[in-house]
Order: sequence, then structure tokens, then C-alpha cells
Amino acid sequence: MKAYFYDNLPGDQRLPHDSGKEVTVAELEKVGVLYFRFPDVEGVNGLASERGYKNRDEIIVSPEKMGAIYETKVRQFFDEHLHEDEEIRYIRDGAGYFDVRNEGDEWIRIKLVKDDLIILPAGIYHRFTTDDTNYIQAMRLFKEEPKWTPLNRTEGLDENPYRQEYVTQFLKAQAEQA
Repeated sequence: MKAYFYDNLPGDQRLPHDSGKEVTVAELEKVGVLYFRFPDVEGVNGLASERGYKNRDEIIVSPEKMGAIYETKVRQFFDEHLHEDEEIRYIRDGAGYFDVRNEGDEWIRIKLVKDDLIILPAGIYHRFTTDDTNYIQAMRLFKEEPKWTPLNRTEGLDENPYRQEYVTQFLKAQAEQA
């Protein structure tokens, strides 16, 4: 895992866009993002049991696996959105980027590779893309039945109760500590 501020320069979203300003795991935790590295599924199973993740599935995002819809899906994943559930991804193969917003509404880019696991809290604005290899295989973990409902960032979404809870728990707490 490598995390840094996104450079905001134009160009292919699948490129690193590394600003050169690194972000630590502790800084990610301040915005609610949890990172783990598990060289085998046993570690994932332990975390799943500890956090109450009862269901899982696996997804492969690649042109070979998805065919003609690959480009459309990757663009859709890259639209800024939030979920009303935690988003948990364990990378089985390949690589990709999760971009998350910090307390200053700046993008932090997190590159994940095989054996990395990330947990994004409900209500955090984020987006995802594969890297320039156009391939990632990820295990998705869920507390209940598998679902993936993105709510794209639009005017008024800040009023969503899951967003409000996220802001109170992470962003306002940081502002009060500053």
C-alpha cells in the first residue's frame, strides 16, 4: 500500500497521479480508513469474524473478464460516491487505486496490491479505478447480504444520515483537535 495526495493533473485516471506528498496509515485512520496486509486468507477470516462480516464474494475487473462494459464500469467506479455500508476490499491479485476525501476535501490516493485489505467507512466520499494494467481481483466482504449501492455525490447528498454520521465521527473530530 502506498498513499499520497492526488496531483489533480489531467490525464488517464489509471496512472499514479502522485503529488509526491505521502500520506501515512495514521493519517488514513484519521479519516476512518483502515488498512491491513494479509499474506493469506486466514488473516482475512479472522478480521471478518472480529468485525461481523458474514458474506463475501470475489470480483475481477478487467477487459478480458468484463468485455465491452469494462470501460463504462471503470468510469462508473471512478465517479465520486459514498455507500451506506462499510466498503471492505481484499486484493487477491492485480492492483488498483482508491481515492478518498480528507477533512479539507482533498483527494488522497491509495494504491492497493495483492494481499492489501482496506476498509472504507460508510459515508466517506471515494472513487476507485484499476491501475494501468487494467486488472484487479478483489474479495468483497459484507456484514449482511452482498450489495453495492453507490450514491453519487450531488448537491444535497451531504444531508444523507450516513454522511452526517461520518462527518461527525471523523471530520468534525479532526477539526476540534486542530
